[in-house]
Amino acid sequence: MSLGFSIELYFDPALENQVLKAWNVLARRQISTQLIEIESRPHITLLSTPILLDPLKLQTLIKTFASKQEPLPLTFSTAAAFAAADRNLLFLSPTPTISLLQFQSQLLDLLKKESVEIGEEFAADSWVPHCAVAQEVPKSRMGEAFCILRDLKLPVSGYAMDIGLVEYSPARELFSFPLGNVGEG
Repeated sequence: MSLGFSIELYFDPALENQVLKAWNVLARRQISTQLIEIESRPHITLLSTPILLDPLKLQTLIKTFASKQEPLPLTFSTAAAFAAADRNLLFLSPTPTISLLQFQSQLLDLLKKESVEIGEEFAADSWVPHCAVAQEVPKSRMGEAFCILRDLKLPVSGYAMDIGLVEYSPARELFSFPLGNVGEG
């Protein structure tokens, strides 16, 4: 039973490993294991929707879009949280560069042309790019969780290398494409 789809931006292996390190420590300390349990992969969500999408239609569109892009430089500079009672989401926040913001807004423009509905929180002026590191963190463990993230020695830098479509939950990648023209170098 599909709960929805998301279009996600994936990182180079070194940056992905930095995020996985945080996931694993948070899981070992039993602060949050959810991202590991749903078999997610470290990412920045460009769009998420509960509406049923046509993956085949999107596949062509995303493949073409990805081929015209370059790998995006990313720097996770701060750890932050979306607070909601006892369901806090802890995340790493990338420096919101013009290239990252333009990348997401260009993608949304293409999707709108295909009549994909864009939720309010992904609209260009309200989108908060973030990489989740822990979901549903109890308020009583937030301080400890932030200490763990401090050990990551932010900022950590790397590149967004791929874009993919994921069906959830659990997270199931339907396809992903590298950014830029592959086969060079």
